[in-house]
Amino acid sequence: MLNRMELIRIFSVAAESTNFREAATRLGTSPQTVTRAIKELERTFGELLFHRSTRQVHVTTFGAELALQARETLDRVDQLFVANSKQQEKGIVGRVGITAPHAIGRLYLTQFLRPLMEQNPGLSIDLSLDDQITDAVASRIDIGVRVGAVRDRRFIARTVARVVLKIVAAPSLLDRVARPETVEELKRLPLSMLMDRSNGRPWPWMLAEGQTFLPVSPAFTCDDPETEREIVLAGFAFGQLPTYLAEPYLSDGQLVEVMQDDAPGPFELIMYRPHSGPVPPRVRLVYDHLMTCFSDPGIFPQS
Repeated sequence: MLNRMELIRIFSVAAESTNFREAATRLGTSPQTVTRAIKELERTFGELLFHRSTRQVHVTTFGAELALQARETLDRVDQLFVANSKQQEKGIVGRVGITAPHAIGRLYLTQFLRPLMEQNPGLSIDLSLDDQITDAVASRIDIGVRVGAVRDRRFIARTVARVVLKIVAAPSLLDRVARPETVEELKRLPLSMLMDRSNGRPWPWMLAEGQTFLPVSPAFTCDDPETEREIVLAGFAFGQLPTYLAEPYLSDGQLVEVMQDDAPGPFELIMYRPHSGPVPPRVRLVYDHLMTCFSDPGIFPQS
């Protein structure tokens, strides 16, 4: 069965032709299809659209008025496609909503997205930084980045990297206190504690074999991972930092990892998108680019 737009297009061509056979030739279809389409429209409107004879068809007064409206409608539809085709020629355009944890968004996403935005001036990035899973529908999220599992079946999720938590300290702190060798020794030293900004509760220190603990008297408490890292770098406390925050400073000696054998297993860095409909080119471009960046250990630290 033909849809209404197809019926209108057939009728518009038929109104400009001497007969249905000519209309069929112009449309690349059969005269029977044209006849069926016209009859369907006549049933829909309850009016004759053509006076028919054996050799010719003549559009009725009602049909002529309808043909004018049909042509205007079809022209608007054609312009819609032409306009968007021209936009595609100029490059990828439109909004892409992204959500990510605060630290990853500030330290990595901005630099990852910069070349795409330079190459596609019409691309509009709407970045929401949130350490919790964001309501993709309410926040108009196209792409999400999270550490840990994404179990919501409304999302298509894919692991792109590993995130390792490391117990680290500045050399200046290790000059003042003994390097811890056991968890009990660690608990007696100055420690930092990170708070969950969404609920105000502390994140526990996580250790091998599923062990966890909370510092009894932390030397420093805050709800921002980058601020916690600055205090650790300054030598005021030991901290448990993810690789993407710690690795640059471990490489140049500003931080030292301790108790490697007590570190927990790696966590997954997940990229996800809503499970609905086709993926627009602009979203696919950004999604594939971020997948490449996060999965490259030379760009995003993973061990």
